[in-house]
Amino acid sequence: MNKIEHLGIAVKDMAAANEIYTKLLGYTPYKTEEVASEGVHTSFFTCGESKIELLAATNADSPIAKFIEKRGEGIHHIAFSVSNIVEEMERLRLEGFILLNEEPKKGADNKWVAFLHPKSSNGVLVELCQDIASPISKSNINAK
Repeated sequence: MNKIEHLGIAVKDMAAANEIYTKLLGYTPYKTEEVASEGVHTSFFTCGESKIELLAATNADSPIAKFIEKRGEGIHHIAFSVSNIVEEMERLRLEGFILLNEEPKKGADNKWVAFLHPKSSNGVLVELCQDIASPISKSNINAK
C-alpha cells in the first residue's frame, strides 16, 4: 500500500454536499463523474496528497443508497493506492481478508478498483486503487 488515495463519503444530495465541501476546503471539486455500474455519481476534491470522494446514489438499488438507508450519510470507505492491484489482492487474500471482487474493475477517476469486505477489516470497507494507465500484471483483466 502506497498511501491513502481517498476517503469515500456517502451523501444524499450531491449539490448540497459539493457546496459544503467547497466552503470547507476553499475550492471546487476537480472532477465529477457517474459510475453507472455502481449506480453512483461521484465528486472529487483534492486535500493535500489525498482526495475526498463524495458519493451519491443514482438509483434506489445502488450500494450507496442502501448504505445511507442503513447507516445515514458519512464515511463510506477508505481507499489505498497500490502499485499492483492484482498482486495486492492476492497478498490480502492469503492474509485472510475477504475480497468482494475476484478481479479488478474500472472505477471512478481512471482507476482499477477492488474492495475488501468490512467483516475482514474491522467494519471498514477498504478499496484498493491503481491507475488504469499502469499495467496490471499476473493476468489479462477484462474491464467489466
